Amino acid sequence: MDIIGNLISKAKANPQRIVLPEATEERTLRAADKALAEKMAEIILIGDPAEIHFMAGKLGLEHISQATIINPLDNPKAEEYAALLCELRKKKGMTMEQARELVKDPLYLGCMIIKTGGADGQLAGARNTTGNVLRPALQIIKTAPGITCVSGAMLLLTHERQYGRDGVVVMGDIAVMPEPDAAQLAQIAVCTARTAEAIAGFDNPRVAMLSFSTKGSASHERVDKVKEATRLAHEMAPELNIDGELQADAALVPSVGEKKAPGSPVAGHADVLIAPNLEVGNIGYKLVERLGGAQAIGPILQGIARPVNDLSRGCCVDDVYKMIAITSNQAIKAKELEK
Repeated sequence: MDIIGNLISKAKANPQRIVLPEATEERTLRAADKALAEKMAEIILIGDPAEIHFMAGKLGLEHISQATIINPLDNPKAEEYAALLCELRKKKGMTMEQARELVKDPLYLGCMIIKTGGADGQLAGARNTTGNVLRPALQIIKTAPGITCVSGAMLLLTHERQYGRDGVVVMGDIAVMPEPDAAQLAQIAVCTARTAEAIAGFDNPRVAMLSFSTKGSASHERVDKVKEATRLAHEMAPELNIDGELQADAALVPSVGEKKAPGSPVAGHADVLIAPNLEVGNIGYKLVERLGGAQAIGPILQGIARPVNDLSRGCCVDDVYKMIAITSNQAIKAKELEK
């Protein structure tokens, strides 16, 4: 299953407008040039135009001139954006002076461009922390309808093709919510299933709500939380195939699933795994990546009304390029859901 190839092909077939607010960061600029060369996306760069063009020339990048470049310190729409930001944040006491300063921040400016319909998604994080990337997205774009928390999913491409969907598993939350309650965990399950559909191309994803217990084999308040989250997830999205609570082996291995959870539509065949908290999710995917040799792609942020994704500060050019494709596919899916 060539997931990345499929994502790139879909992005090229329907190019989206993707904002890169860290435009003077070398890896970001190189990835932007590649995306532009392949016509994979319409790129909006935020930064000083002279510096961007100087860097592009120095690096031998031939396609940056095709991008839209917006100078955050000399933006003709600055006052319009400041007025809207002030209105959005007035209940939090924001003044026009504060708003004028914030729309000079590339991360805020990118979200304002999306909010006013000028772009479809944003990708940052090569220079900024997750908190810095998320803050303007939550303040300006806000969460999707029916969702109150943002989470992160990871694509795990393994060599064990008997597990997941031909060796591919989508796992969440691995990036954002330290200790979700039952309602938040239910939202994470539904959002991760949607990510599996939009990004991994899964039809009818099979979602396992993970625990250290399978179907009552242990009693604990943490098990109760997973049970309640499973019930709430069914209410949120009754069309989805979701089951829990399941141990990891019961979720993935058919023989174990049949023994521990007979009759389950998910046990032994899960391709979406929902960790009960961030500690489990983050440790789990990194163990699979490092000890199991899986390729981990992400995190893919989910739950925001328009896609805003966060890069690792240790990312390479190829990581940024792939995340442009992923952000584009999220934007395509978001538009389809609105029709």
